[in-house]
Amino acid sequence: MTILDALADANLFAPLFRPAVSWAAWRAALAAIHGLPMDAAMRATFQRHTGRSASPSAQAREAWLIVGRRGGKSRIAAALATYAAAFRRYDLAPGERGVAMVIAADRRQARVVFRYVCALFDAVPMLARLVADRTAEALHLTNGISVEVHTASFRSVRGYTIVAAVLDEVAYWPTDESANPDAEIVAALKPGMASVADALLVGISSPYARRGELWRAYAQHFAKDGDPVLVWQAATANMNATIDPAVIAAAYEEDEPRAAAEYGAEFRRDVETFVAREAVDACVIPDRRELPPVSEVGYTAFCDPSGGSSDSFTLAIAHQEGERVVLDLVRERRPPFSPDDVVREYAATLKLYRCATVTGDRYGGEWPRERFRAHGIHYTPAEQTRSDLYATLLPLLNAQRVELLDERRLVAQLLGLERRTARGGRDSIDHAPGAGAHDDVVNAVAGAVVLAGDARRVEPNWRSVFARPRQKLMDPLATFLNQH
Repeated sequence: MTILDALADANLFAPLFRPAVSWAAWRAALAAIHGLPMDAAMRATFQRHTGRSASPSAQAREAWLIVGRRGGKSRIAAALATYAAAFRRYDLAPGERGVAMVIAADRRQARVVFRYVCALFDAVPMLARLVADRTAEALHLTNGISVEVHTASFRSVRGYTIVAAVLDEVAYWPTDESANPDAEIVAALKPGMASVADALLVGISSPYARRGELWRAYAQHFAKDGDPVLVWQAATANMNATIDPAVIAAAYEEDEPRAAAEYGAEFRRDVETFVAREAVDACVIPDRRELPPVSEVGYTAFCDPSGGSSDSFTLAIAHQEGERVVLDLVRERRPPFSPDDVVREYAATLKLYRCATVTGDRYGGEWPRERFRAHGIHYTPAEQTRSDLYATLLPLLNAQRVELLDERRLVAQLLGLERRTARGGRDSIDHAPGAGAHDDVVNAVAGAVVLAGDARRVEPNWRSVFARPRQKLMDPLATFLNQH
């Protein structure tokens, strides 16, 4: 039985995919993925959304479905996983269990598709009888196949015999800047599929920026006749005719670039990578984790406070050496934690570096000032927004005027920053959307580096000042008095 047969069968999926006319485009997509015969209408739909002229005659090795929001992606992803697990036979060794994986950026998102999978098995008596065991994250079937939820980690997907892998909303997975880049996850999946005939990898997502595995697949394989990697691109309205056109029109009116991605399935051109990896690598000092305080140096500190439940509480300390700025220290406390305990710890660290003042993100109103003041540290809200700090940091990085610590999370967050252009033409710089995207560490580092690069901000080191001869003392002392 083909997947199109299952969709048309009243005893199987037909009652769950109604009205049938609203799923016509998806039937063409499924026929293309599995190399099934198409009628004239399906071929026209196929050609429109793949840029190909010749219909495929064999199953695709990979399928990348770029479809707008509310286009039916999650339900089709569930149908693909269910069909792969329950309707196909695999030549498995004794004791070997095949897995149809549903992978998303986090478990909560993966469970959206998994709930649709469970609904398909529960609604069809023939499939319900196949379920031998059920957990919160897996269905184990009597035919030796399991449907499992996995997170986007190249470590967690290793060691399985994979009959199918559905990558949900893959455009929003971390790319090559992360500890779990999408390219490494895809690379880790393929060996697990190598021994399974007709194993299928499906990436299904609305598009985002022009990077990552979804963009790579589009750039390399779209509109290529005969290519075993199939790329399908379609707007929401083309895949789900039940969506109210007024909703889509209103989204375009409010923010056209965003709506073009969300509903038009177009990769965004107003989102760019903030800084090149080569520029960052040139500034990282290999194996330098932290520098101890030096008595002759004046330091600048910046922190990004947090309440302790979701974001990290971070601290960075830097100093200037000639034309260069040196990052000396980075601290991060990840949630959950007691904010008061972290303030106490950071205040002690600041005193080691003779920093009586710390500049910080405008978070929590008066709370950071009060808590740092209780430990003898003056907290000053930053004059610049984090976006402005990043913009000021960029030329320093490109000119290699910064010495960064060899800290993986710092590098990952720095490379994960994005520059977005609003309709009015104003740029903003922030971390990418999606689960797992943060900029707490890089915000503190950017603040410390930018302020240290402004010599007027560096706190005087009184021991080194008064050790100088009189003629070298007067100028910096006069400058300090004038400023205070």
